[in-house]
Amino acid sequence: MNGTNTSAINIVKQFWQLMATNNFHSVTAILSDDFLLEWPQSNERIRGGNNFALMNVEYPANGLWTFTINRLIGSVSEAVSDVSITDGVQCMRAVSFFTVTNGKISRIVEYWPEAYPAPANRQHLVEPIN
Repeated sequence: MNGTNTSAINIVKQFWQLMATNNFHSVTAILSDDFLLEWPQSNERIRGGNNFALMNVEYPANGLWTFTINRLIGSVSEAVSDVSITDGVQCMRAVSFFTVTNGKISRIVEYWPEAYPAPANRQHLVEPIN
């Protein structure tokens, strides 16, 4: 998928499909030459598709990564995904804001929220999601 008329949603779907192959270098095909990934929570920035691929290759994993898109919304140039990620042992969730320029992902700002137990003081007002 390339070209400026391709929806960011379609490109982000392709991104997660490529990530699911666990061939992280394949993802670079849809990243722009000036690609940036930012993790505000840890104050980190990754420049370039090669560094992105290597970071994923080098990340400690217990098995192959799987990615489940919980929600994906967007427009022609921007998309947001909520994705559950697991290697069979580690379970994480990422909320990612994508910018697409000329049919390629130019920027991702990503948040990795930590799960936490619900406070007891609101137990009478809430119910578990699952």
